[in-house]
Amino acid sequence: MRAVDLSDNKVFATVVKLAVPAMVAQLVNVLYSIVDRIFVGNIDVIGDIALAGVGVCAPITTLISSFAFLVGTGGAPIFSMALGEGDDERAKKILSCAAVMLVAIAAVLTVVVCCALRPILMTFGASENSYEYARQYLLIYALGSVFSITATGLNQFIIAEGYSGMGMFTILIGAVANIALDPLFIFVFDMGVSGAAIATVISQALSFVFVVVFLTRKSVKCRLAVRKPSFKIMGRITVMGISPFAIMATDSVIIIAVNMVLQRHGGADGDDWITVSTIVQAFLSLITMPMLGITSGTQPVLSFNYGARNLELVKRAELRIVAMCVAFTAVMFALSFAIARPFATLFTDSADILDKSVWGVRVYMIGIIPLALQYAFVDGFTALGQPRFAIALSLTRKLLLYTVSVIVLPTIYGVQAAFYAEPIADIGAAVLSTTTFAIAFPKIMKRRAAMTANTSSGDVSNGGKI
Repeated sequence: MRAVDLSDNKVFATVVKLAVPAMVAQLVNVLYSIVDRIFVGNIDVIGDIALAGVGVCAPITTLISSFAFLVGTGGAPIFSMALGEGDDERAKKILSCAAVMLVAIAAVLTVVVCCALRPILMTFGASENSYEYARQYLLIYALGSVFSITATGLNQFIIAEGYSGMGMFTILIGAVANIALDPLFIFVFDMGVSGAAIATVISQALSFVFVVVFLTRKSVKCRLAVRKPSFKIMGRITVMGISPFAIMATDSVIIIAVNMVLQRHGGADGDDWITVSTIVQAFLSLITMPMLGITSGTQPVLSFNYGARNLELVKRAELRIVAMCVAFTAVMFALSFAIARPFATLFTDSADILDKSVWGVRVYMIGIIPLALQYAFVDGFTALGQPRFAIALSLTRKLLLYTVSVIVLPTIYGVQAAFYAEPIADIGAAVLSTTTFAIAFPKIMKRRAAMTANTSSGDVSNGGKI
């Protein structure tokens, strides 16, 4: 329940207090999505094809979750800026508007997915063999998506108030519950893929209850309460959230594109290649999601001090965030040589799929350390109220560098070449984002220092306009 002091001069300690719980939370979040796939992959007889079906669903469920980041990560920076300026009333309005947006978005997405289930799945990589398993999982997940979207989105505001430990606990509740419920519903109740989806929804519902109860407690600094919606605030949240939404959404689009390419160029082995991609993407998420935890979890210290004009603290905090991301990816790069094969064996006992999965992990690791710079600088721009830079950099990496590579390379070199699109995009984006940040950041700081002290958090994002 103890909040982190975001204005503390001991910047490294503050960054660690925010980053570690967020990183652990995202790691656990990844683990419980991976647990679904591990259990599904080990179902007798149908394990590999069922895993391919769930693999087709993975980018779609990620796309659904990305709307939580549109609102949560979009609203949290301006929420923190308001707190930094001492404008608690505006902070409460931002929180209330975010809650309304999350519930409305969840309702719309549920209707859309349920009404277009087969076209969505068949378009995005399902085969006639894997469709039924994909349908079972996605239908149940969509019906319970209000829990995952609302819990994930509002959890960003818990972290933004400085309650990083509680933000971690929110995700731990869902993770532990899912790990416990998966074998019960899949094997004991013999519900297979449907059981995995039901376990996931129940787990997300528990996280949802915890978030709502926590944010309505009298002891929190900024309580969640029903207030008159402000379309101006909702618009600002949306603008700020476009970048994290683009990162998550384009991740989904990319995986969908990869599945389609693998199905097209893989021939009779198309489903096997999708299974390989599912395993490789699961391994990659063990690195990218905790790193996202570091960069998004530490945004409050950047936003709060930017709002309070403690610009020297902003600079020192950003340096430490970059260092943490680079160190983390370097450690994971080294570990990948030892743990890739044991990790893949959790999903399959097929020797062919196992060998291809280990090879795929090796390819993805080529650009993993440079990717740390992309994450740190893109989320840094978002925290400072500079969504236009963050959006441009995110879309360049995903929609230009990656998508072009994943479409062109297999046409020339065959199905396996699709896996090289990841390191090409990661390295190219790292160079571009580092160059952009080096040029723009000093100008943003100079412009903010020159602003008058009575600037409100509603306009503070214009402080770095160059």
